[in-house]
Amino acid sequence: MPGQQPRGHYREYTVRTPGEGGRGARRLVTGRDGEIYYTDDHYQTFKAVLR
Repeated sequence: MPGQQPRGHYREYTVRTPGEGGRGARRLVTGRDGEIYYTDDHYQTFKAVLR
């Protein structure tokens, strides 16, 4: 799970959800240090993505 970092450390990207009218809850979150996380419940839980 991403930790506390300075503002701007992380960027988020919407992962399209079939059938969802808006942005949905799925996101990829990347950090300046190369870390990548996935959440499908809008930041309640995170899974580290292996590179």
